[in-house]
Amino acid sequence: MGDKAHTHPGAAGRATAADHPASVRNVVLVGHSGSGKTTLVEALALTAGAVNRAGRVEDGGTVSDYDDIEHRQQRSVQLSLVPVEWDGIKINVLDTPGYADFVGELRAGLRAADAALFVVSASDGVDGSTRMVWEECAAVGMPRAIVVTHLEAARADFEEMTRICAEAFGGDDPDAVLPLYLPLHGPEGPDGHAPVTGLIGLLTQKLFDYSGGERKESEPGEDQLPLIEEARNRLIEGIIAESEDETLMDRYLGGEEIDLGTLVEDLERAVARGTFFPVLAAAPAAEGARQGIGTVELLELITGGFPTPFEHPMPAVTTIDGEPRGLKPCDTDGPLVAEVVKTSSDPYVGRISLVRVFSGTLRPDQTVHVSGHGLTDRGHEDHDVDERVGALTMPFGKQQRPVTHAVAGDLVCVARLGRAETGDTLSAKDDPLLMEPWRMPDPLLPLAVQAHSKADEDKLSQGLARLVAEDPTMRLEQNQDTHQVVLWCLGEAHADVVLERLRSRYGVQVDVVPHRVSLRETFAARSAGRGRHVKQSGGHGQYAICEIEVEPLPGGSGIEFVDKVVGGAVPRQFIPSVEKGVRAQAAKGVAAGYPLIDVRVTLLDGKAHSVDSSDAAFQTAGALALREAAADAKIHLLEPVAEVSVLVGDEYVGAVMSDLSGRRGRLLGTEQTPGGRTLVRAEVPEIEIGRYAVDLRSLSHGTARFDRRYARHEPMPQQVAARVREQERAAS
Repeated sequence: MGDKAHTHPGAAGRATAADHPASVRNVVLVGHSGSGKTTLVEALALTAGAVNRAGRVEDGGTVSDYDDIEHRQQRSVQLSLVPVEWDGIKINVLDTPGYADFVGELRAGLRAADAALFVVSASDGVDGSTRMVWEECAAVGMPRAIVVTHLEAARADFEEMTRICAEAFGGDDPDAVLPLYLPLHGPEGPDGHAPVTGLIGLLTQKLFDYSGGERKESEPGEDQLPLIEEARNRLIEGIIAESEDETLMDRYLGGEEIDLGTLVEDLERAVARGTFFPVLAAAPAAEGARQGIGTVELLELITGGFPTPFEHPMPAVTTIDGEPRGLKPCDTDGPLVAEVVKTSSDPYVGRISLVRVFSGTLRPDQTVHVSGHGLTDRGHEDHDVDERVGALTMPFGKQQRPVTHAVAGDLVCVARLGRAETGDTLSAKDDPLLMEPWRMPDPLLPLAVQAHSKADEDKLSQGLARLVAEDPTMRLEQNQDTHQVVLWCLGEAHADVVLERLRSRYGVQVDVVPHRVSLRETFAARSAGRGRHVKQSGGHGQYAICEIEVEPLPGGSGIEFVDKVVGGAVPRQFIPSVEKGVRAQAAKGVAAGYPLIDVRVTLLDGKAHSVDSSDAAFQTAGALALREAAADAKIHLLEPVAEVSVLVGDEYVGAVMSDLSGRRGRLLGTEQTPGGRTLVRAEVPEIEIGRYAVDLRSLSHGTARFDRRYARHEPMPQQVAARVREQERAAS
């Protein structure tokens, strides 16, 4: 790291199929929107020779657009793979969205990668959501490094940014987060700003100057050495503290000069173990330059310090019947186990699956078994089917280049998997296996839609099915109570992308309508009703009379029907007819059109006719009796109440609790959790938290998360019920 000389590799930088897991590195880029991830990916591709200048790729002597505006916008909201090659190592760079709404794409990237590169802007610092992702990586021991971007900004301060990173990411050991390089500044301009022209290697004590367009190495001047001495000594101590050689620290403190090769080897091991987190720097290349500042150093770190796929723990694997199956990590000769980490649709070639191979070797035209995880609550069907794999390709800009195979540890795009969805497992058809899925974020923002026209209505179901197959963070609900189609999303930006994909990819135009919660009705007090259905019009008449009593029951009781008829006033064969009519009317509602629940209906008396009474007549009489009982009674409107758990930083607890109270919430308690966070639990009416996913993010600056579960229905306050009824009348 930092002591190698490199020439521009030209076309050799284009990644093809890897032949062995040891020659693969899988790295995911993490950072908030605007931190410079995509620009950094392009700079790495430029330095590695995958592109001939920023935004362009060479294609057999012709030059085609690598990133037009539309393609760049798509990449900003979805996981994308950019493979490059450096020093004979294939690097699969996974660029993740920075928007919180697309955390599902980020989780997929974390699943597919073996190490994470956190991109932090020197202008904006470290936001709360980036800290949360760091903690997720720490929980699974994923190796991490940090790169500071936007050093060209006028107020950029690398030293201060390094201190902030150590504070945010270092936890109990800030000396585990230290810079490997310091920025090299050129002469001050007229505005007093000294631009970054290169880097100073702390271990090698070399200058790496990028000002000429390519990295040039030189020795520092005598006046520069004191400037780096303190940072260098601290770095060496940090590396030695992580060394497996327990004598190294004593030798160093005793004045022994530690060999540079030993330090580099210990550094690489500590980074791969996930116990040391180096900080690097990056800045854009000058106009016409081949190499962006810091890109060579980053590529060296990735190839030398990040782990190979052999060091990635194998996720739990079972047979289809759930029997554990112990497999060696990254065994190219083992049984095939691969996972679909992303699904997308291409208008020309159809569905494309981005796949990480964990075991075995995947080849084109191979028949594989596809095991679905069956996220039925999100609109995914269970499926265990055999499918023939289409072409295997590597993305190259907007193109897909064929490859002959994908070994364990590699990533590849697979065409024509018509049934496979994100999170599914691919295995041998004669040895079907299933991988434990990664945790998907729960979509909590409802978006109710309806087809814009009859033509859209015909295409809506197919378009929604394809969307769900691509995006497991979206949940599709066909609400039987409100008769609405509801798309549950992660936030407003996610919802906007879903609607745009429906329109542009599948030609479906929808209208967004107000989301309705599933309200209920119940009787507030005991009441009685008489249903009289007597008609005589020509042929066969209709005759049925019944008398009922209705009384409220505790929440969760449903509808209870009791027969107390004596003396055969209502013939036995018509008792079920009355009950059927009562239940049918209860389902329709008796006041505002919402289902009636939690009442006991008692049939007390009635009359029948030997000829004109019938099943249909007593069903009608039962419904009439219930409506009459409701007309003389006070009817409560019941609203669903959710139990909400909010995990929030201590500094925002007061604001969150105040906001929940303003939503008619009842606080159930708080609980202190590690990392300076508090878990706030409350019960809140669902009608008040339709947009809580958006509002909480704003309230906590993106640092809080919540979950919710249905608790029960309970009476709605009179003034709120009146407002709801008024809105219903206006809508109708």
